Amino acid sequence: MTYSIDDLKLLMARLRDPETGCPWDTKQTFRSIVPHTLEEAYEVADAIERKDYGNLKDELGDLLFQVIFYSQIGAEENRFSFDAVVDNLVRKLVRRHPHVFPQGTLESRIDPDNRPDEAWIKESWERIKAEERAQKQSDTSADATSPSGLPSRLPSRLDGIARALPAMVRAEKLQKRAARHGFDWPNIEPVFDKLHEEIDELKEAWQAAESGQGDHNAVEDELGDLLFVCVNLARFMKVNPEQAVGRTNHKFEARFRAIEQVLEREGRSFDEETLEALDQIWQSVKGVEKKSG
Repeated sequence: MTYSIDDLKLLMARLRDPETGCPWDTKQTFRSIVPHTLEEAYEVADAIERKDYGNLKDELGDLLFQVIFYSQIGAEENRFSFDAVVDNLVRKLVRRHPHVFPQGTLESRIDPDNRPDEAWIKESWERIKAEERAQKQSDTSADATSPSGLPSRLPSRLDGIARALPAMVRAEKLQKRAARHGFDWPNIEPVFDKLHEEIDELKEAWQAAESGQGDHNAVEDELGDLLFVCVNLARFMKVNPEQAVGRTNHKFEARFRAIEQVLEREGRSFDEETLEALDQIWQSVKGVEKKSG
């Protein structure tokens, strides 16, 4: 027997039953399960990064369960159902892919001999998303007005970029959106110049804070500026900054564990070693990586 999405919806309804359901599940709200959703999404990404495709199926199931969970709460509060979520998704994707569904229906097909090029597809995608953002902003503004009767917040070309995204991911999205509207460096060279400028400003802020002439809020601001420029640099190099840091994390962890293994094999205590001794092993580990690479 193979269970279906309908079985999963039934299971979720049973878990949320106020009389016979699970006590933990019944007390959850939209807000309370957000941390679990983020964790599940990261676990999916981690399984892919580690090429653990056997475990990926389980992680994707856990992530799907989050969608079912939100949909069950939405149905209980008469907001939306899972079927409404699916219907909205299909309609949106059909609308955003006129190069696949030319008549705006799931059944319509494009003529293979007259397929638009990638430039047209990208421009169409961005135009449609901009129209959707404008509509969302219009719907929101209708209910949110200032005492003067004017919209409480003017529309922006940066609307629609979720504030809850990891800061580095959101920085990249903000930069890409601004760049599409012409607000961008002409090439990568000024980005390198800006990187050095931000390093100098960070040093100044740190020295001022250490001497009592400044505060650590300024240090945080300058460090944020530096990281923002690093994201810009990654964007110009066509490198995903989140993945780049992830690779470095993996590399650091592997080297640190290798140091522990060397010390364990030689009967030495990590906590009793000098930094110089630990660094010597670190460099030897890097040397082995280069040879094997």
